[in-house]
Parts: sequence; C-alpha cells; structure tokens
Amino acid sequence: MITPLPGITATKPGSATSPFPGVFAEVLDESSGEPISEGQGLLVLTRPWPSMLRTLYRDDERFVETYFKRFGAHSYLVGDAARRDRDGYFWVIGRIDDVVNVSGHRLSTAEVESAIVAHVDVAEAAVIGQHDKDTGQAIVAFVTLQADLNGDEVTVESIRETVAARIGKFARPKRIIWSDDLPKTRSGKIMRRLLRDIAEGRALGDVTTLRDPDVMSQLQERVSEMQSQED
Repeated sequence: MITPLPGITATKPGSATSPFPGVFAEVLDESSGEPISEGQGLLVLTRPWPSMLRTLYRDDERFVETYFKRFGAHSYLVGDAARRDRDGYFWVIGRIDDVVNVSGHRLSTAEVESAIVAHVDVAEAAVIGQHDKDTGQAIVAFVTLQADLNGDEVTVESIRETVAARIGKFARPKRIIWSDDLPKTRSGKIMRRLLRDIAEGRALGDVTTLRDPDVMSQLQERVSEMQSQED
C-alpha cells in the first residue's frame, strides 16, 4: 500500500517511499495525534481503500478498539511506527505492540525510540528489553549518531535526560550501545530479535536475510567491549 512504482518513483534504499495511488497515509504524533511532516510517529491510513477490513468476525467492538479508537474514525492505525523524511517519504520502523515492562510500566519500544531520536545528535535508534533482576526488564538502546559524531558519557546522559523529559525517568535506557548501523532486512526493517540475542549473550539466529550481515559482528564486539569495561 506504500510502495514505489517501477520507473516512476525515485527510490531510497530502505524506504517504503510513498503511498500507492488511492491510498492516503500519515505519520501522527503519538501524544497529540497531529500529522508529522518530518520525523517519527505512528503510521495511519486516513481514507478507506479497496479490500480493507469492515470488521472482525462477531467482534465489532474489538475491530474499533484495535484500529480506530486511538485517533478517531478517520485514522486507521495499522500497528507500525514510521517516520517521514524531508521529501515526504515513509520509512516503516516496526511494530508498536513490541513492549518493554520496566517496574510495571509497559512501554512501547517505538515510543522510547521516538524519544531517543528527538535528541539532536541521534540519527537512528532501536530499543529492546533485557532481563533485569531489579526492574524485571531494563531498556537497552542501540543508537546511531549523526554524521561523524562519537558517543561519550556526556552524550549518554544527554540522551537519557531527553527520554526522561519526553516520557519519564522510568523510561531512561539503562544501557546505550553505539552502533554505526543496525541489523536490517533488505526491506529496511530492524531485526530486534537479533539485538536481543546480542544483549543477552545468546547465539545468533539466522542472519542471511540481513542487508549487511557484517553489522552483527561489529555489534557483538562493541557489546563485549562494554561488558569488559563494566566488569
């Protein structure tokens, strides 16, 4: 539904580009529900389209609750976080039902990622939950900085404070891992399953579908270095 047309749409690697003719999409701010011209939020479709669901079998209320309650009758929430760039192109980030439970607070990873990329130095971020004996789960953020910036403790604290200001102190990442790139499929979706494997020290699963499998070895080295410093 959001796709380039061969020979017509100028493509960008990893971007879904623009909606198919007759499909109307927006990225909305998670808090205000206002359209975002450039930045990250929640992906919605704003008009009906051929073949769309009319309801769920014998469960009209669940249909409305799932797809329309958050932003109203004219905004079909598809369940993905996305961002728009300065050219209006759509970039699908991942599912918003991927949640982290920190001391009883259920947080969408997309919500925390949105707060992190609001920091002026951050280009991209991916958030996962890691087992923590005190809080149940702790937030771990893999962060790519803008241009040639290098991460340091000052930047870590600045990012944590940005998250605290936008969501709350309980949402601050416990660990921030600098990454030159993130493990993505060839269509541009971040493979959080692999990030969880790295953070927990587990053997990696299948990486053959990644756009750049070498990213994983780089991240493993970075995490190993951090653990050595912590020890």
